[in-house]
Amino acid sequence: MAEKHYKGRVAAPGLALGPLFHLPDLAVAADRPAGTPEAEMARLTAAIAAAREQLALLLAEGEEMAAEILGFQLEMLDDPALVETAAALVAEGAPAVRAWQEGLAPQVEVFAGDDDPYFRARAADLLDLRDRVMAALAGGGGPAMAPPAGAIVTARDLSPSRFLGLDWAVLGGAALGAGSAASHVAMLARARGIPLVTALGPIEPVAATAVLDARDGFLVVGPKPATERRYRGRLAVDREEARAAAKVVAEPARTASGRPISVMVNVDDPDAVPDDLLRAGDGVGLLRTEFLFIGRAERPDEETQYRAYARLLQRLGGRPLILRTLDIGGDKPLPDLDIPAETNPFLGLRGLRLCLDRPELFRPQVRAALRAAADGPLSIMLPMVSRAAEVLEARSFIEAEARALDLAVPPVGIMVETPAAALALDTMPVDFASIGSNDLTQYVMAASRDAGGRVAELIDPLDPAVLRLIRMVVEMAAAKGLPLSLCGDMASDRAGIEALVAIGIERVSVAPAALGRVKLWIAGCAGRAHGLP
Repeated sequence: MAEKHYKGRVAAPGLALGPLFHLPDLAVAADRPAGTPEAEMARLTAAIAAAREQLALLLAEGEEMAAEILGFQLEMLDDPALVETAAALVAEGAPAVRAWQEGLAPQVEVFAGDDDPYFRARAADLLDLRDRVMAALAGGGGPAMAPPAGAIVTARDLSPSRFLGLDWAVLGGAALGAGSAASHVAMLARARGIPLVTALGPIEPVAATAVLDARDGFLVVGPKPATERRYRGRLAVDREEARAAAKVVAEPARTASGRPISVMVNVDDPDAVPDDLLRAGDGVGLLRTEFLFIGRAERPDEETQYRAYARLLQRLGGRPLILRTLDIGGDKPLPDLDIPAETNPFLGLRGLRLCLDRPELFRPQVRAALRAAADGPLSIMLPMVSRAAEVLEARSFIEAEARALDLAVPPVGIMVETPAAALALDTMPVDFASIGSNDLTQYVMAASRDAGGRVAELIDPLDPAVLRLIRMVVEMAAAKGLPLSLCGDMASDRAGIEALVAIGIERVSVAPAALGRVKLWIAGCAGRAHGLP
């Protein structure tokens, strides 16, 4: 067969080469004439009970992150509101299959149509439950799944429970026609180091060898001999690099000239990062606190947040923790948060802007962070800052809550992710700063982070415009004596870290799975250079 390329989005980095294995959608029951409402409701109730039993079995076998995801799905199954519409349709005479599908459809549509990737990911949870119950109505949990060792699993999409039902210890990776880098499956894949590419479009289910390039975002089906040889060479280099990275993961990072570079880790969800990786780094340079808010039925209260932050500090064993306050808003809404519709939510009421506008949202998090800071080296970092006046207002708010609690104010810093913050860093009343290269690149290049096609090509942190602005921030911070780090994806990329070290960055925060490789790459850097744009 002719070599065929599919282009998608990298959700979890890596390389794999192996047989293609197409995972079909779960078998579902065909619609049939309805029995009595009582009989149809009994069928639906039994199917829901079977789905609950299957999820509970996966829950018992999973680690903490899987437990959180599957626990949330079990809670959804136990929510009477989830089946109310279906039950009403059954009472009107609809068969169980159609009632279940139609009952969930409006909720799935609301989540799937949201502009925010986090909320689109919640649609996958509902579809997961829908399909699992449908499979139970068909008389089982779907067809037996036995991909061969080393296989690249393809599917239209994967739900968290189906992902967890596969033996990833022997599989090569996954290529999905749909999906998102913000999905639960993407988080699970990144936590396990499983290569995953999403948004590839319809993938032809053929019997062939394939290459999954989860660095550049390609699935190559039926590679030519020359293509296969090239990728086998890359895999050999990759495996050797992985072995070398494992040897240095817990060692301090130094350039070839001996300059120390602090390498911290970014944390999306603490339960997804094992203790050995947490302690191999120089601390947590970015805790994305949205994990406590997204996909939950209720907002976390002060006590819930405090326990989460204090537990992470305890796990870090004295290493620093930089907590980013809630970065949510127009593009990442909360279900119970009424925010007026915006034509461009990425430039709207989000991050610090939203928190200052809604103190009832900001106060519990600030108080929880202040209490946790009394237990260990915790710093507070404010996202989406454009003006010094915003920082002054936030500091005043934090100081007032500290006085009310009779606690000290920890270091307060900002994310440098808008060109305004980058150009005026020397005016900001902060104790430290961290460059958010993902958003900074987006705003400098006027190109959305989730864009495709020609626009996606503009999202390049190595573009001269972005590098020049980062260099300017580095020089401004040095002149002011301000501790500075960079905590975007740029630092988890080899070319990116080499450019950052050359510019003069001395502290980065990277994806946990990239920690060893980043330290290895730093060791190969000559040191600061002045020839960059």
